[in-house]
Amino acid sequence: MAYQLKEINAAARSDPAGFVARSDRDFQAHIVQAADAIERNLPKSPVVLLSGPSGSGKTTTSLKLEEELERRGISTHPISLDEYFIERHPGDKLPLTPKGEVDLESPDLLDWNLLHQHFTDLEEGRGIWVPHFVFSRQLRNPSKSQWVELRENEIAIFEGIHALNPRITESHPNALRLYIAAISDILDGEAVVFKRTWLRLARRAVRDSNFRGYSAYDTLAGWGNVRRGEKLYISPYQGSAHIHFDTALPYEVGVMANFVKPLLAAVPPENPRTQEILALMAAFDKFVPIDPALVPESSLIREFIGGSSYHY
Repeated sequence: MAYQLKEINAAARSDPAGFVARSDRDFQAHIVQAADAIERNLPKSPVVLLSGPSGSGKTTTSLKLEEELERRGISTHPISLDEYFIERHPGDKLPLTPKGEVDLESPDLLDWNLLHQHFTDLEEGRGIWVPHFVFSRQLRNPSKSQWVELRENEIAIFEGIHALNPRITESHPNALRLYIAAISDILDGEAVVFKRTWLRLARRAVRDSNFRGYSAYDTLAGWGNVRRGEKLYISPYQGSAHIHFDTALPYEVGVMANFVKPLLAAVPPENPRTQEILALMAAFDKFVPIDPALVPESSLIREFIGGSSYHY
């Protein structure tokens, strides 16, 4: 799918509030369709697998699904695959990037044996202790493990970049699989003026600045390895998803411009990605700006710009 720049700018000029509201209603309609599929699949498996690359809005999508399912009387237990990282100790042999750094995108950092056991336990009606991983220490904290036991009309949503890895899907084929990503480019006629990967980079830069204490320079420095990880570990398996979920909102670039342009302008000119920064800045200039105050607190992009009604 793709959006047209001309149509986006026309809507942003004539009725920005209505444009934002329509876009969010359309997104909610996809949430309802996904909830329908989860409900239909419940007799086969109480497990849902939700994957997608960085900056796709997986967390908000998962929370919106939880909200919709709760409305139908189906209780959900969201579980992050990040909790299943292996503990790291001095001397451990870990997967490395071509630069010799620990490959934080690698699925080999997950505890696959424990994951398989937990999927099997849930599908067979047994409870599990979900681990709690402390990233600052690279260790688990057993005292904060979470007990999850699925009763009738209850599901577990496992969310993470490796949720569609064949190590999971081939062993647990009945689990419903969702792939979440910003899928749509923005075109001017037939020419791409704003790439979907730029949208995810913009989201990540804003989120890193707002909530993680990273500058745009830091985000850009790590973006190459993030993209490398996506191509190796995520994108090859998107075809196995039962549902593909596009999280690119038509009005989003006009809102994001308010946040991203100042961040990019502060990046030192000697940055290795200078040419991409200049291209991204020029692309933002093609869009009619939209006041962020028009964005509802329940909107997906509040995950990145802040002010969300959801608790992350």
